[in-house]
Amino acid sequence: MKRAIDDATAVDAPSVDPEKPASEDTATTAAKKVKSSPEKPAGKSVEKERTMPRAWMMDTLDADQRLEHQCDPPEPVDLEYLKEHGVLYWKLDADNFKEEGKLDKIREERGYTYEDEVTLDHGKLPDYEAKIKMFFQEHIHRDEEIRFCTDGSGYFDFRDKNDRWVRIEFLKGDMIILPAGIYHRFTLDNKDYIKARRYFVGEPVWTPVNRPADDDKSRKEYVSTLKDGGFAA
Repeated sequence: MKRAIDDATAVDAPSVDPEKPASEDTATTAAKKVKSSPEKPAGKSVEKERTMPRAWMMDTLDADQRLEHQCDPPEPVDLEYLKEHGVLYWKLDADNFKEEGKLDKIREERGYTYEDEVTLDHGKLPDYEAKIKMFFQEHIHRDEEIRFCTDGSGYFDFRDKNDRWVRIEFLKGDMIILPAGIYHRFTLDNKDYIKARRYFVGEPVWTPVNRPADDDKSRKEYVSTLKDGGFAA
């Protein structure tokens, strides 16, 4: 099915150059990647307050995929850990992104020529429970996966260099790019709703390659870059 997983998928940056992905201060990134408890910021507009996405190592419990799946104790990870795996992140103003201009600069720099918008809503998607299970199938793509959340929320998961799952909270205003060849998946959270914009270079190809895909060219190139430290450079 050509649009199976990605029809469902569509991670606040510090004050830095808007054309560049979010990064942390060098004094903090030299420390160990696993940090203190990843508590949610207080306040009504979480998506406007946060300056980086919440991300953490997942537990291995076979529970509802829409739960947080925090380890006990929690094992949060920082932006640099995401970047080391080729995962990029920006914070945009979801309500005024056209006037803001950041998105246009990112699209121009990275050559994105195609865009559309997808919505997942428990009350509107037929066979909802079955489909979100299908969307959760581990896979790779042979091109970048680019998503910008304009409403709602969910989670992106990716396999790290030790084959552990890392979960990234995906909220309104978050833009995330997953590199070609990375094992990943997507799920909604318990709010069961998200609206996201998708981007692509040229004609879009949404077809996933489900795991195992270790012999796929894009996977081999990703693993090679990861081992050589190319993403962290």
